[in-house]
Amino acid sequence: MLYLLDADTLITGDRKAYPLRRFPVFWEWLRYQGELGNVKIPLEQWEEVTSGRGEIVDWLRTEECRAALILVEEPDPAMIGDTMRNGYGELDENGVELVGRPPFLIAYARTRRGARTVVTFEVSKPAKRGANRKVPDVCRDFGVPCCTLFDMIEALDFTTEWRG
Repeated sequence: MLYLLDADTLITGDRKAYPLRRFPVFWEWLRYQGELGNVKIPLEQWEEVTSGRGEIVDWLRTEECRAALILVEEPDPAMIGDTMRNGYGELDENGVELVGRPPFLIAYARTRRGARTVVTFEVSKPAKRGANRKVPDVCRDFGVPCCTLFDMIEALDFTTEWRG
C-alpha cells in the first residue's frame, strides 16, 4: 500500500502531533518510509507546504527529503478534471480556488485504486457540498481508501525505538 500525504497531514503533524524539534525520530522514519516507497507526497501537496516557513518546511526542502518523499508521477489532467466535477461539482473560479489542491491528491490515488491510500487530518462532513466537501467524503465517493496519520503510523508500525 502506498500512502499519499495531504498537506494538512504534514502541517498538523508538525504543529500538533509530532513537532520536528521534539520528535525528529518520527520524521526520520517518515523519510525512510518514503525511500522504501511506502509513503509519498504529491508535488502539489509538497508545494502547498513548502510555500510557507518553519522547521518542517526547511526539512521538506532538503534534497534527501525531496528525493525520498515526492511522488514522481505526472498528474493525469482528465482524472483531475473528473475528480473536480464528480467530487465537488461544477464550480466557479472562487470555488475552484477554495477547493485548492486536494483533487490532485485524490486523482493520484484513483489512478491505482486499491493500491493507494490518502492520508489526511480532514474530518468527514457528509452534509457539506461543492467546494466545502472534505477529502474523506470525496475519497469515499470514488472508492479510494482514506485514513489519518495515526492510522498510517499503526499500519506501518512506527515506534520511537525505530532505527533505519
